[in-house]
Amino acid sequence: MRVPTLTYRPRSSLRGLLTSGAGGGLVLMASAALALVVANSPLADVYFAGLKAHLGPLSVLHWINDGLMAVFFLLVGLEIKRELLDGRLRTWPDRILPGVAALGGMILPALVYAAVNWRTPETLRGWAIPAATDIAFALGVLALLGSRVPVSLKVFLTALAILDDLGAVIVIAVFYTADLSLPMLGGAAATLAALYGLNKAGVSRLWPYLALGAVLWVFTLLSGVHATVAGVLLALTVPLRLSVGRPDDPTSPLHILEHAVSPWSAFLILPVFGFANAGVSFAGVRPAMLLDPVTLGVALGLFLGKQVGVFGFVLATVKLGWAQRPRGASWAQVYGVAVLCGVGFTMSLFIGLLAFATQPDLEAETKIGVLLGSLACMAAGALVLRFAPARPSHR
Repeated sequence: MRVPTLTYRPRSSLRGLLTSGAGGGLVLMASAALALVVANSPLADVYFAGLKAHLGPLSVLHWINDGLMAVFFLLVGLEIKRELLDGRLRTWPDRILPGVAALGGMILPALVYAAVNWRTPETLRGWAIPAATDIAFALGVLALLGSRVPVSLKVFLTALAILDDLGAVIVIAVFYTADLSLPMLGGAAATLAALYGLNKAGVSRLWPYLALGAVLWVFTLLSGVHATVAGVLLALTVPLRLSVGRPDDPTSPLHILEHAVSPWSAFLILPVFGFANAGVSFAGVRPAMLLDPVTLGVALGLFLGKQVGVFGFVLATVKLGWAQRPRGASWAQVYGVAVLCGVGFTMSLFIGLLAFATQPDLEAETKIGVLLGSLACMAAGALVLRFAPARPSHR
């Protein structure tokens, strides 16, 4: 009988994403483009009416943004937990450079947005919109560039985006909650305690976690905290069997669930989210809207704030001797990746929907700003990486 070796272990979804050509990111790009086409075609009325149609207690759009996206956030939580406990972010030295980069990539865009919107308190609530990086889109661009980008930079971008997602989850939970219901919060807390108890009792079957996770989602939805937070909380309770040096342990419940969810998230959930939320009708768009505070703040936050924050913090960290530049990458290539970090499509749209949930005009401005900023970052980042010298310059 053949003895199983590392060669025959299933790859983690992270490695699969890095080596598969980031196909999910390319599908997401296509779905966003299709949404723009449909929203400005004779099918526009059907498109917008369909999203508003109710299925039970929620509209189709709410089922997508609160339900399907909870599964996406479950995957985010699983990846965060795995990387922090058993992956590329397991030790503090591994966390320093992407952690500092993620911090700079959240602070500077928020400051740029706040500076543009300082005189309009109504729109200042959207300060976190440009603070997020869309890993699927960014890796999709890197995939198109092929071997011109060192693997170390792809790993760095992925680690940065994972920590960036963690920051975004915290921001959503703290700053973008509705009126809180204490009874529902109590139900969510009790359910979370039960999930923790399953973990501590050594339960490795996934179905009890998923069943209680569905209950947790309902309580969270009704509590006023955004329902997607339930996905992250559930992920943190799923058991992870540590296997240092063998990060693809096929018997670990967390790995099993991550591998099961990952393709659905990449090729169904995110494209559906992109199609449902990227559709902007240009019928009422005026050139002056490009200079409106929300549009300008989001676009500049993504394009300027992200690259200055990420590259500036990375440069300072390396020069101070706290961390090393990604192996085999030149400073020009690091800068190109910093520019790509401004592709904030999924998370930026998501936070914008939370910030301006009852203000359709501001939602439209947010979408325009996200699209403009993200497209500019994709084009500029790809150009920099296409022509950046492959060999690292002298440190």
